[in-house]
Amino acid sequence: MPVIEQSDLAHLVRETRQRLKLSQAKFAKKLGFSFQSINRWENGRTKPLPVALKQIKNLLHSLGDAGQDLLSKYFGNEDGGSR
Repeated sequence: MPVIEQSDLAHLVRETRQRLKLSQAKFAKKLGFSFQSINRWENGRTKPLPVALKQIKNLLHSLGDAGQDLLSKYFGNEDGGSR
C-alpha cells in the first residue's frame, strides 16, 4: 500500500462511501467495522487500518470504470490491479 496522508485518507473514505451511495452505518457494515470507525476516518481523527484500506481498494475495483479515478488518485499504479 502506498503512504497516503491522513487528510487524503479521509477524502478516500468519504468519496468511496458516496460513490457506493451508502450511509456511514451501511458502509461500516459492508467493511465489517463500526459506524464510529467510519466517522472517525472521514473526519480525519484516525486512520483506517491497512486491512480496511485493502477492502476499500477492492470495493473500488468492483465498481469497474466508476472506481478507476479514485484508484488512480489514491493508490496509483502500484500493482496493476491485483487484490
